[in-house]
Amino acid sequence: MTAPLHPLRPILALPDQLISQIAAGEVVERPSAVVKELLENALDAGSTQISIRLEQGGVKRIAISDNGRGIAAEQMPLALARHATSKISSLTELENVATLGFRGEALASIAAVAQLQLTSRTADGAHAWQIEGSSAGSVVPASGAPGTTIDVQDLYFNTPARRKFLKSEQTEYGHCAEVVRRIALSRPDVLFSLSHNGKTLDHWAASDSAKRSAAILGNEFAEARLPLDEAAGPLHLHGFIGLPTASRARGDSQYFYVNGRFVRDKLLLHAVRAAYQDVLHGERFPSYVLSLDLDPALVDVNVHPSKIEVRFRDSRAVHQFVFHAISRALAQTSATAYGATPAPLPAASGAMPWMREAQQGSFGAQLAQPSGVSAYGRPNAFAASGVAQSPAAYGAFFSSASGAVTQANAYPPATPLPESDEFPLGFAMAQLHGIYILAQNSKGLVVVDMHAAHERILYEELKSALDDDAMYVQPLLIPVTFYADAVEVATAEEHQDTLSALGFDIAAMSPTTLAVRAIPALLKTADAQSLARDVLREIREFGGSRVLVERRNELLGTLACHTAVRANRTLSIPEMNALLRSMEGTDRVDQCNHGRPTWTQLALSDLDKLFLRGQ
Repeated sequence: MTAPLHPLRPILALPDQLISQIAAGEVVERPSAVVKELLENALDAGSTQISIRLEQGGVKRIAISDNGRGIAAEQMPLALARHATSKISSLTELENVATLGFRGEALASIAAVAQLQLTSRTADGAHAWQIEGSSAGSVVPASGAPGTTIDVQDLYFNTPARRKFLKSEQTEYGHCAEVVRRIALSRPDVLFSLSHNGKTLDHWAASDSAKRSAAILGNEFAEARLPLDEAAGPLHLHGFIGLPTASRARGDSQYFYVNGRFVRDKLLLHAVRAAYQDVLHGERFPSYVLSLDLDPALVDVNVHPSKIEVRFRDSRAVHQFVFHAISRALAQTSATAYGATPAPLPAASGAMPWMREAQQGSFGAQLAQPSGVSAYGRPNAFAASGVAQSPAAYGAFFSSASGAVTQANAYPPATPLPESDEFPLGFAMAQLHGIYILAQNSKGLVVVDMHAAHERILYEELKSALDDDAMYVQPLLIPVTFYADAVEVATAEEHQDTLSALGFDIAAMSPTTLAVRAIPALLKTADAQSLARDVLREIREFGGSRVLVERRNELLGTLACHTAVRANRTLSIPEMNALLRSMEGTDRVDQCNHGRPTWTQLALSDLDKLFLRGQ
């Protein structure tokens, strides 16, 4: 149905009150928006103590007091005028904004939809001054300490239609409290006190970022976070990121600041998410408190009315910097990142000696290996030095931490397992249901998911090999042939360069047959046909160049999953110990490629509690 035409009217200038109410619709969306604007003004005024008092979720009253510089009596009417500000005066200053506020709209917009009282006193003032209503109000003497108090009451009293859209008192309070938390996290040097309906609910004394983030996000975050502090040119990223194992079902503990301003920027969110991609499980969300500092000229904050979005001059450089900084921090999530000294690994640590046993029949794999090259495509230190490649060769090493050499395949009952902080994951005792490795370390019991752990090790090895252009190839003694459709055959023929870069040699034997003649040496124990089909499927769907760039990690993760040791595979004690040592030398080993944890620690005190020891 066609909308009726509006009756013809002359063009008229809108009255100031209506203009202010329209502007308030953008600035004052709900009580939390008022809290945000007033807190930002308080911080811009140099406040070190801020008190927030709310009534009925902020709808009835929002009173914010600070100990900042204050406002001189003659300036108070201007403070309530539209487009009046002390923070910028030219386009140049707008393009180099170093304050949280700058538009000069907040107080005028709030006064247009609520009863506003402004009381302020400068440091050298004999007393405070007060103004009510709008810029047309009278400035009168008042009592008050140095600083400013803004009392906002009966929000939307003159626009009842807007008030109907507000939610319950508890919901509106929740939004206000979240704004206070966001700003308090960005300024740990400032004291914040928050009360609701006369009851103080939060009080954060001035402290440092570590203590403030722990106080606001809780002990769970404080006990599972990594510090981050990196700089490159004009960019400086600092703060804390949560360990992947402490991820959450919702993204409600994610705080990112640009020059002290909380933002929800798609570019930054994508950079963080991409950095966590390898270690985050499913649809889980990481927790973090991060601050990006840069020259104000390199970022435009005048993008959105709420100033929650920004635009960077060089968005790609910022994205890459944030991504790589977080990736490097997450690389610390290994067994050696828990306060232990990294252990000196055996001479063939990168060669995964326990996988070489697979060649000898332990895992039933019988693939040829080039002379002097390990199963992981690295120079075979053991082969070069003439050391025997057998379980007994590792027994002495794994028990050396206690100063005594014990039998390789089992520890005599009378001999305690060696304990040393040099080996954070300890020493293997047994295998549980063919799935978990049980190990003893100085803290207690370590439980390892052997498939998940081996999957991460393989994945990191594959990434390193591809990055270093060192993807060693394992020729197959007997090529593996399989039926293939026309598309698979065409894909193999058209993308030989991509396949070669990934370490595969796949050739067409007939219009319906493909032969796998070589696979990556790192994957030599896997099913060659399954690997070939996975690679061809990825190339067919995304193209060769995207597989090597955009889809690389997804493909390598799939290949590693195929190759990792499966459940119900019996391992000897030396094999289990070798896996533990390899874990200790691998980045991001605390999670598999899908973000699941690979190991967990049960402290001796936890076990004592289970059995009521000492109680």
